[in-house]
Amino acid sequence: MKFSIKGLGVALVTPFNDNGAIDYNSMFKLIDHVIEGGVDYIVLFGTTGEAPTISLQEKQEALKKASSHINGRVPIVLGFGGNYTAKLLEEMSLFDFTGASAILSVMPYYNKPNQDGIFMHYKAISEKSPLPTILYNVPGRTVVNMEAETTIRIANECKNVIAIKEATDNMDQIMDLINNKPKELEVVAGDDALALPIISVGGHGVISVIANAYPKEFAKMTHAALKGDMEEARHYHYLLLPIMHTLLKMGNPSGIKAILHMKGIINHVFRLPVHPVNEAKFNEILKVVEQTEKNCCK
Repeated sequence: MKFSIKGLGVALVTPFNDNGAIDYNSMFKLIDHVIEGGVDYIVLFGTTGEAPTISLQEKQEALKKASSHINGRVPIVLGFGGNYTAKLLEEMSLFDFTGASAILSVMPYYNKPNQDGIFMHYKAISEKSPLPTILYNVPGRTVVNMEAETTIRIANECKNVIAIKEATDNMDQIMDLINNKPKELEVVAGDDALALPIISVGGHGVISVIANAYPKEFAKMTHAALKGDMEEARHYHYLLLPIMHTLLKMGNPSGIKAILHMKGIINHVFRLPVHPVNEAKFNEILKVVEQTEKNCCK
């Protein structure tokens, strides 16, 4: 059966010990938390997982350990991207993808490729990848936007491409993509605050940051929206919206890691250049969290 990313995926944070090593005990605690909350799949080493600071060897070890701990409860999508196509293909040939169901490959960043370069990059990945490929358009981080026309071209010509995580805030582009894409291509939101609007115009779900901390509530929002129960979906959307706005303001993953630390799930540790929020911002987040949790998330 073809792998699907319909529903709620969580872009898992990567917990670290005080010495900077991956904290697997906290990772397993977080994995159990989000699975019990109702997420449909887990994304390891996306933007929220501080992917640029994770070595290939660490990624290999983490996939093996996470897969063993999850033990088939939900699928794993593995972040596997870069901005040097040849190097990425070489790494792909050396990697054991056992335990993953698909890869999420971010748009090349810093190089500022044109649309033909983007197409050729993903065409090469699609031909090399042993797993289904999910495109990841996040122009706020990569500078260059993958246009709807390019996404559709990739989907039509690269049969290994099954979906796109669309993290632009350009709803016109997203609607153009959804309206003109091949039927099989799934489109999911990459911005929590736009998950409901994107689903409402034909999107298939979201890869979420806030679901690290509030998987139950965000799963209810996502699944209600996909069933067409917009009243229920709006209820949870607006309950969590103040936290979504705060996370955006604080930066990702600094904001979400602060909340997870408040909840006692992970240490408040990052790998540079990502850094914890300062005390004033931590207290600002705490105030929003406490106010929100008076109304939900018990």
